[in-house]
Amino acid sequence: MKTAIVTDSNSGITQSEAKELGITVIPMPVLIDGEQYFEDISLTQEQFYEKLQSDAQVSTSQPSAYDVGEVWKELLKTYDRIIHIPMSSGLSETCNTLSKLAETEFAGQVYVIDNQRISITMRQSVMDAINMIKDGKSAEEIRDWLMATKMQSSIYIMVNTLTYLKKGGRLTPAVAMIGTLLKIKPVLQIQGFKLDQFAKVRKVADAKTTMIKAIETDLDKRFKDLRAKGKMTISVAHTQNVEEAEIFAEELKEHFPDVEFVTINPLSLSVSCHIGPGALACATTIKY
Repeated sequence: MKTAIVTDSNSGITQSEAKELGITVIPMPVLIDGEQYFEDISLTQEQFYEKLQSDAQVSTSQPSAYDVGEVWKELLKTYDRIIHIPMSSGLSETCNTLSKLAETEFAGQVYVIDNQRISITMRQSVMDAINMIKDGKSAEEIRDWLMATKMQSSIYIMVNTLTYLKKGGRLTPAVAMIGTLLKIKPVLQIQGFKLDQFAKVRKVADAKTTMIKAIETDLDKRFKDLRAKGKMTISVAHTQNVEEAEIFAEELKEHFPDVEFVTINPLSLSVSCHIGPGALACATTIKY
């Protein structure tokens, strides 16, 4: 039985990386002033942020279920099973849409994995699936492991500006104005499902300290046994903030020398659209 791996660009895996890894990455649609673009196909990260910071109307959308189905059909000419890893159902309807398609038209051939991941944690799921295939695991075994471990990750994100949370309706204009005047930088969290508030700080240094303490608490408590077995990883993500991300990565490596550091990646455009440039994030995630 041959198993194919499919994900989308919310994983942070580029089209060129996908070719090297032997997987398929569905580009996520982005709407700019009503015109549709596709991440890493007809829209670069730089172009996205240029439009996001202008007066353009920018939003993200779901990939066409028909187009994804066509990708699956093509892959099934060569493969027996498909593991499709989309972004968390708590952040988008994409997962639910594709799950229904798989259950009705591709039953027993395509498994859509709703393991509550996004960005760097989603990327780790893809790498785990690839490694499990190398170890001879079946599609069903991969599906079961990814679902059994879906809550074994945490993401913390420092937002540099309240502008985009306000645009997305997550903050009232009054709260956004007060927050901006006080130079508040919210630290958000993703614990599987939704993007929620975790803390409020005023300096980048304080945000990093807050996120490191949060990761430390997770590793010392929720993931204590997994950490002892060497099964946890740490990664960093950012939105147009690569220099600070590289500094933060070194701080995390120094603070957690026993935990494998995996990657520094741009945050997916689906998240970036709501939080804007200058954000900094870290995550701890189980590995296969």
